[in-house]
Amino acid sequence: MSEIADRSETDVAAAPASAAVTPADAADAARLVAFGLQPKTQPARDQEYAELLRRYREDPPFARLADAVAAGLGLVVLEVSPRAGMAVTAAEDSVFAVRMGDYARRTSADGSDRFLHGLAHLALAAMAFPRPEDLADDGYIGRVTVNGVDTFVRQACRRLEERAEEHGENTDPASDAPGLEAAWRVWARRSAAGATKDARRLAGSTTGIVGKAAAFLTDSGFLQRTGDDHGGTYRTTARYQLQVRDMAGTAALAELLELGVVPVTDGTPTLLPAEDTDASELVADAGLPFHS
Repeated sequence: MSEIADRSETDVAAAPASAAVTPADAADAARLVAFGLQPKTQPARDQEYAELLRRYREDPPFARLADAVAAGLGLVVLEVSPRAGMAVTAAEDSVFAVRMGDYARRTSADGSDRFLHGLAHLALAAMAFPRPEDLADDGYIGRVTVNGVDTFVRQACRRLEERAEEHGENTDPASDAPGLEAAWRVWARRSAAGATKDARRLAGSTTGIVGKAAAFLTDSGFLQRTGDDHGGTYRTTARYQLQVRDMAGTAALAELLELGVVPVTDGTPTLLPAEDTDASELVADAGLPFHS
Protein backbone atom coordinates (compact mmCIF):
# COMPACT_ATOMS: atom_id res chain seq x y z
CA MET A 1 0.00 0.00 0.00
CA SER A 2 2.59 2.54 1.10
CA GLU A 3 5.95 2.91 -0.56
CA ILE A 4 7.58 4.66 2.38
CA ALA A 5 10.73 2.77 3.27
CA ASP A 6 10.93 1.36 6.80
CA ARG A 7 13.35 3.35 8.88
CA SER A 8 14.88 0.42 10.72
CA GLU A 9 17.92 0.36 12.98
CA THR A 10 19.68 -1.53 10.21
CA ASP A 11 19.21 1.44 7.89
CA VAL A 12 20.67 3.74 10.51
CA ALA A 13 23.68 1.50 11.01
CA ALA A 14 24.23 1.26 7.26
CA ALA A 15 24.36 5.04 6.86
CA PRO A 16 27.91 6.39 6.60
CA ALA A 17 29.09 7.72 9.95
CA SER A 18 30.55 10.75 8.20
CA ALA A 19 27.26 11.68 6.53
CA ALA A 20 26.13 15.10 7.72
CA VAL A 21 23.04 17.10 6.95
CA THR A 22 23.87 20.16 4.90
CA PRO A 23 21.78 23.30 4.50
CA ALA A 24 21.15 22.18 0.91
CA ASP A 25 19.78 18.83 2.16
CA ALA A 26 17.48 20.60 4.61
CA ALA A 27 16.27 22.92 1.86
CA ASP A 28 15.55 19.98 -0.46
CA ALA A 29 13.65 18.14 2.29
CA ALA A 30 11.59 21.23 3.03
CA ARG A 31 10.95 21.68 -0.67
CA LEU A 32 9.60 18.13 -0.91
CA VAL A 33 7.26 18.76 2.02
CA ALA A 34 6.16 21.98 0.34
CA PHE A 35 5.23 19.97 -2.76
CA GLY A 36 3.20 17.71 -0.48
CA LEU A 37 1.22 20.76 0.63
CA GLN A 38 0.33 21.53 -2.99
CA PRO A 39 -2.02 18.63 -3.72
CA LYS A 40 -2.74 19.67 -7.30
CA THR A 41 0.93 19.49 -8.26
CA GLN A 42 1.66 16.16 -9.93
CA PRO A 43 5.11 14.52 -9.91
CA ALA A 44 4.63 13.38 -13.50
CA ARG A 45 4.41 17.01 -14.58
CA ASP A 46 7.14 18.50 -12.41
CA GLN A 47 10.71 17.29 -12.87
CA GLU A 48 11.97 18.74 -9.58
CA TYR A 49 9.17 17.07 -7.63
CA ALA A 50 9.83 13.74 -9.33
CA GLU A 51 13.54 13.97 -8.57
CA LEU A 52 12.93 14.74 -4.90
CA LEU A 53 10.55 11.78 -4.69
CA ARG A 54 13.19 9.54 -6.22
CA ARG A 55 15.73 10.77 -3.70
CA TYR A 56 13.33 10.17 -0.82
CA ARG A 57 12.79 6.57 -1.91
CA GLU A 58 16.45 5.80 -2.60
CA ASP A 59 18.24 7.82 0.10
CA PRO A 60 17.17 6.77 3.64
CA PRO A 61 18.96 9.65 5.45
CA PHE A 62 17.21 12.16 3.17
CA ALA A 63 13.89 10.39 3.73
CA ARG A 64 14.33 10.61 7.51
CA LEU A 65 15.15 14.30 7.15
CA ALA A 66 12.02 14.96 5.10
CA ASP A 67 9.92 13.00 7.61
CA ALA A 68 11.39 15.11 10.41
CA VAL A 69 10.58 18.35 8.58
CA ALA A 70 7.00 17.16 8.08
CA ALA A 71 6.69 16.14 11.74
CA GLY A 72 8.00 19.52 12.85
CA LEU A 73 5.18 21.17 10.90
CA GLY A 74 2.57 18.90 12.47
CA LEU A 75 2.14 16.82 9.33
CA VAL A 76 1.77 13.05 9.03
CA VAL A 77 3.26 11.41 5.93
CA LEU A 78 0.68 9.01 4.53
CA GLU A 79 2.55 7.83 1.46
CA VAL A 80 5.43 8.83 -0.77
CA SER A 81 5.04 7.37 -4.24
CA PRO A 82 4.77 8.35 -7.91
CA ARG A 83 0.98 7.92 -7.80
CA ALA A 84 0.32 10.14 -4.78
CA GLY A 85 3.45 12.27 -4.55
CA MET A 86 4.29 13.18 -0.97
CA ALA A 87 0.84 12.74 0.53
CA VAL A 88 0.60 14.38 3.92
CA THR A 89 -2.22 15.10 6.33
CA ALA A 90 -2.29 17.57 9.19
CA ALA A 91 -2.22 16.38 12.77
CA GLU A 92 -4.88 17.85 15.02
CA ASP A 93 -2.53 20.45 16.51
CA SER A 94 -0.98 21.47 13.20
CA VAL A 95 -1.35 24.96 11.81
CA PHE A 96 -2.38 23.24 8.57
CA ALA A 97 -5.31 21.37 10.17
CA VAL A 98 -8.74 22.07 8.67
CA ARG A 99 -11.64 21.77 11.10
CA MET A 100 -15.27 21.35 10.24
CA GLY A 101 -16.11 24.51 12.14
CA ASP A 102 -13.64 26.51 10.03
CA TYR A 103 -14.98 24.93 6.85
CA ALA A 104 -18.57 25.73 7.83
CA ARG A 105 -17.65 29.35 8.51
CA ARG A 106 -16.14 29.58 5.04
CA THR A 107 -19.49 28.51 3.63
CA SER A 108 -21.36 31.02 5.84
CA ALA A 109 -23.23 28.13 7.41
CA ASP A 110 -25.18 28.55 10.63
CA GLY A 111 -25.12 26.02 13.45
CA SER A 112 -27.68 23.67 11.95
CA ASP A 113 -26.08 23.77 8.51
CA ARG A 114 -22.79 22.54 9.95
CA PHE A 115 -24.46 19.17 10.45
CA LEU A 116 -25.46 19.17 6.79
CA HIS A 117 -21.99 20.08 5.55
CA GLY A 118 -20.51 17.33 7.70
CA LEU A 119 -23.04 14.81 6.41
CA ALA A 120 -22.29 15.84 2.81
CA HIS A 121 -18.59 15.03 3.31
CA LEU A 122 -19.51 11.79 5.06
CA ALA A 123 -21.75 10.77 2.17
CA LEU A 124 -19.15 11.68 -0.46
CA ALA A 125 -16.63 9.43 1.29
CA ALA A 126 -19.17 6.61 1.58
CA MET A 127 -20.15 6.79 -2.08
CA ALA A 128 -16.59 7.18 -3.31
CA PHE A 129 -15.43 4.01 -1.49
CA PRO A 130 -18.55 1.98 -0.64
CA ARG A 131 -16.76 -1.33 0.00
CA PRO A 132 -13.69 -2.15 2.11
CA GLU A 133 -11.98 -3.61 -0.95
CA ASP A 134 -12.44 -0.32 -2.82
CA LEU A 135 -10.66 1.54 -0.06
CA ALA A 136 -7.86 -1.03 0.08
CA ASP A 137 -7.24 -1.23 -3.69
CA ASP A 138 -4.60 1.33 -4.77
CA GLY A 139 -5.89 1.14 -8.33
CA TYR A 140 -9.53 1.83 -7.47
CA ILE A 141 -11.07 5.10 -8.71
CA GLY A 142 -14.39 6.13 -7.20
CA ARG A 143 -16.90 8.22 -9.14
CA VAL A 144 -19.60 10.39 -7.59
CA THR A 145 -22.17 12.95 -8.69
CA VAL A 146 -23.71 15.80 -6.71
CA ASN A 147 -27.27 14.67 -7.39
CA GLY A 148 -26.36 11.06 -6.69
CA VAL A 149 -24.92 11.94 -3.28
CA ASP A 150 -28.03 13.96 -2.39
CA THR A 151 -30.29 11.07 -3.41
CA PHE A 152 -28.12 8.67 -1.42
CA VAL A 153 -28.46 10.82 1.72
CA ARG A 154 -32.22 11.18 1.25
CA GLN A 155 -32.56 7.41 1.02
CA ALA A 156 -30.50 7.14 4.20
CA CYS A 157 -32.82 9.73 5.79
CA ARG A 158 -35.82 7.55 4.99
CA ARG A 159 -34.12 4.53 6.52
CA LEU A 160 -33.28 6.50 9.66
CA GLU A 161 -36.85 7.76 9.91
CA GLU A 162 -38.16 4.23 9.59
CA ARG A 163 -35.76 3.09 12.30
CA ALA A 164 -36.86 5.94 14.58
CA GLU A 165 -40.54 5.07 14.06
CA GLU A 166 -39.85 1.41 14.83
CA HIS A 167 -38.33 2.45 18.16
CA GLY A 168 -41.10 4.94 18.90
CA GLU A 169 -38.74 7.92 18.72
CA ASN A 170 -39.71 11.46 17.82
CA THR A 171 -39.40 11.98 14.05
CA ASP A 172 -40.12 15.72 13.96
CA PRO A 173 -37.31 17.72 12.33
CA ALA A 174 -34.86 19.06 14.90
CA SER A 175 -31.74 21.10 14.39
CA ASP A 176 -30.21 21.38 17.86
CA ALA A 177 -29.35 17.74 18.60
CA PRO A 178 -25.95 16.30 17.64
CA GLY A 179 -25.22 13.21 15.62
CA LEU A 180 -26.38 11.46 12.49
CA GLU A 181 -29.94 11.08 13.78
CA ALA A 182 -30.24 14.88 14.05
CA ALA A 183 -28.57 15.51 10.70
CA TRP A 184 -31.13 13.46 8.74
CA ARG A 185 -33.96 15.40 10.32
CA VAL A 186 -32.51 18.68 9.06
CA TRP A 187 -31.53 17.27 5.65
CA ALA A 188 -34.94 15.70 5.03
CA ARG A 189 -36.78 19.00 5.42
CA ARG A 190 -34.32 21.04 3.35
CA SER A 191 -35.01 21.74 -0.33
CA ALA A 192 -32.99 19.51 -2.66
CA ALA A 193 -32.18 22.30 -5.10
CA GLY A 194 -34.28 25.45 -5.11
CA ALA A 195 -33.11 28.24 -7.37
CA THR A 196 -32.18 31.89 -7.40
CA LYS A 197 -33.84 34.36 -9.76
CA ASP A 198 -31.23 33.55 -12.41
CA ALA A 199 -31.81 29.78 -12.00
CA ARG A 200 -28.61 29.10 -10.08
CA ARG A 201 -28.69 26.38 -7.43
CA LEU A 202 -29.27 27.74 -3.93
CA ALA A 203 -26.17 27.44 -1.77
CA GLY A 204 -28.29 26.39 1.20
CA SER A 205 -30.09 23.61 -0.68
CA THR A 206 -28.85 20.09 -0.11
CA THR A 207 -27.40 19.79 -3.63
CA GLY A 208 -25.81 23.20 -3.08
CA ILE A 209 -24.19 21.89 0.11
CA VAL A 210 -22.96 18.73 -1.63
CA GLY A 211 -21.64 20.90 -4.47
CA LYS A 212 -19.72 23.04 -1.96
CA ALA A 213 -18.21 19.93 -0.40
CA ALA A 214 -17.21 18.52 -3.80
CA ALA A 215 -15.68 21.86 -4.82
CA PHE A 216 -13.69 22.01 -1.57
CA LEU A 217 -12.38 18.47 -2.10
CA THR A 218 -11.48 19.36 -5.70
CA ASP A 219 -9.57 22.47 -4.61
CA SER A 220 -7.78 20.31 -2.02
CA GLY A 221 -6.68 17.77 -4.63
CA PHE A 222 -8.98 15.00 -3.36
CA LEU A 223 -11.43 14.96 -6.27
CA GLN A 224 -11.19 15.82 -9.96
CA ARG A 225 -14.22 17.28 -11.74
CA THR A 226 -15.02 15.31 -14.88
CA GLY A 227 -18.27 16.88 -16.11
CA ASP A 228 -21.43 18.82 -15.40
CA ASP A 229 -23.99 16.01 -15.61
CA HIS A 230 -26.14 15.24 -12.57
CA GLY A 231 -25.15 18.44 -10.81
CA GLY A 232 -21.44 17.79 -11.34
CA THR A 233 -19.46 14.56 -11.77
CA TYR A 234 -16.19 13.77 -10.01
CA ARG A 235 -13.55 11.07 -9.73
CA THR A 236 -11.38 10.35 -6.72
CA THR A 237 -7.62 10.82 -6.48
CA ALA A 238 -5.01 8.75 -4.68
CA ARG A 239 -4.78 11.48 -2.03
CA TYR A 240 -8.48 11.23 -1.22
CA GLN A 241 -8.24 7.47 -0.88
CA LEU A 242 -5.35 7.89 1.54
CA GLN A 243 -7.26 10.51 3.53
CA VAL A 244 -10.36 8.36 3.80
CA ARG A 245 -8.25 5.42 4.93
CA ASP A 246 -6.44 7.43 7.54
CA MET A 247 -8.83 9.86 9.13
CA ALA A 248 -11.73 10.06 11.53
CA GLY A 249 -15.46 9.34 11.53
CA THR A 250 -15.45 5.54 11.54
CA ALA A 251 -18.59 5.18 13.65
CA ALA A 252 -20.65 7.66 11.63
CA LEU A 253 -19.54 6.30 8.28
CA ALA A 254 -20.21 2.71 9.34
CA GLU A 255 -23.63 3.75 10.64
CA LEU A 256 -24.44 5.38 7.31
CA LEU A 257 -23.36 2.35 5.29
CA GLU A 258 -25.03 -0.25 7.45
CA LEU A 259 -28.44 1.29 6.72
CA GLY A 260 -28.35 -0.76 3.51
CA VAL A 261 -28.29 2.21 1.15
CA VAL A 262 -25.50 0.86 -1.00
CA PRO A 263 -24.16 3.17 -3.73
CA VAL A 264 -22.63 2.06 -7.01
CA THR A 265 -19.68 3.62 -8.79
CA ASP A 266 -21.60 5.65 -11.40
CA GLY A 267 -23.03 7.83 -8.64
CA THR A 268 -26.52 6.32 -8.77
CA PRO A 269 -27.68 5.12 -5.33
CA THR A 270 -29.65 1.94 -4.83
CA LEU A 271 -31.35 0.26 -1.92
CA LEU A 272 -30.29 -3.17 -3.11
CA PRO A 273 -27.43 -4.67 -1.06
CA ALA A 274 -24.28 -5.61 -2.92
CA GLU A 275 -23.64 -9.32 -3.33
CA ASP A 276 -21.37 -10.95 -0.74
CA THR A 277 -20.71 -7.58 0.91
CA ASP A 278 -21.09 -6.57 4.52
CA ALA A 279 -21.21 -2.76 4.31
CA SER A 280 -20.71 -2.37 8.05
CA GLU A 281 -17.25 -3.95 7.87
CA LEU A 282 -15.53 -0.77 6.77
CA VAL A 283 -11.78 -0.33 7.00
CA ALA A 284 -10.92 1.06 10.43
CA ASP A 285 -10.57 4.84 10.76
CA ALA A 286 -12.10 5.59 7.38
CA GLY A 287 -13.84 8.95 7.30
CA LEU A 288 -13.47 12.63 6.60
CA PRO A 289 -10.53 14.93 5.82
CA PHE A 290 -11.35 17.02 8.89
CA HIS A 291 -10.61 17.15 12.57
CA SER A 292 -13.61 17.38 14.86
